[in-house]
Amino acid sequence: MTTGSLTVLFEDPFWIGLFEMIDQQGLRACKVTFGAEPTDKEVIEFVDKNWHRLQFSQTIEVSAESERAKVNPKRQLREARKQMQSQGIGTKSQQALKQQQEQNKTERKQRSKAEREAEKQRQFDLRQAKKKEKHKGH
Repeated sequence: MTTGSLTVLFEDPFWIGLFEMIDQQGLRACKVTFGAEPTDKEVIEFVDKNWHRLQFSQTIEVSAESERAKVNPKRQLREARKQMQSQGIGTKSQQALKQQQEQNKTERKQRSKAEREAEKQRQFDLRQAKKKEKHKGH
């Protein structure tokens, strides 16, 4: 069974959409920037047109405790108060997004390093060819 949710919230200066998908493997998240405040119709159209293009993060295991359907309201209130007091790393979705961001960062660094090395090698080859050309006619 797979469940999904979309939360639209304001993250200064833009409105963002936080997609969460929970299945057997765990929780996956994706963040989308809308810009101006989207209407309900715009959000539905966006989901219809772009769902297959969303890049979700790697799965993060979710404890069985968070999957409970019915929770005592008093317990829920206590847990909410406890979460408000202890501002930790963030929600599971935020952790998944952070992990995806770190992975993209390392991939970008590796790619740019490879490009720099290729450019350096190309410049070296050009200099060597130029040296050879100078000594050819003598």
